[in-house]
Amino acid sequence: MSYQKFEEYNIEVTDDIKQKYQSIIDSIGEDLKRQGLQKTPERAAKAIQYLTQGYDLDAEKVLKSALFDEDYSEMVIVKDIELYSLCEHHILPFFGKAHIAYIPDGKIVGLSKIPRVVDIFARRLQVQERLTDQIVSVINNVLKPQGVAVVIEASHMCMMMRGVQKQNSVTTTSAFRGAFKKMETRNEFLKLISSKLS
Repeated sequence: MSYQKFEEYNIEVTDDIKQKYQSIIDSIGEDLKRQGLQKTPERAAKAIQYLTQGYDLDAEKVLKSALFDEDYSEMVIVKDIELYSLCEHHILPFFGKAHIAYIPDGKIVGLSKIPRVVDIFARRLQVQERLTDQIVSVINNVLKPQGVAVVIEASHMCMMMRGVQKQNSVTTTSAFRGAFKKMETRNEFLKLISSKLS
């Protein structure tokens, strides 16, 4: 069976973005008639829409679609969630992992929804600090748990490809709500996300 992938794009928006990419490619001195570039403006127009599709998605709605009553009050951790985003300053990628925990207070959420929330906010023009805060805030507001913790570790192409050109730098951001403000709880979370279970 052959592989088929279906993506839907607004034709008017795609054409508008395509024309802008044509202008950019022409402005940097490239030949739009060159074989390898003939379809690049359209591909790029679709790619940027895909990479910023988070603007059209509602993280609260996603979480609310899978809330369940449950008498569980211990830490729930989803770690090593891959994330890919675009820095809003240079529109270059940054990528890494998110580690998220919450302590339920009568409600749990389907585990697949937590990575979905990461994707919704990551698929926008972002800064890592805001991304971290948006994730922790929406989980806190919807689940109303005893506490939420988010740590993001990411490499930024704007630092690696241009500017200071530091290839091995990693940026870490964190946000804590509720019970995770207590050092003991926070330390338990940090220890668990840094350990490997055998």
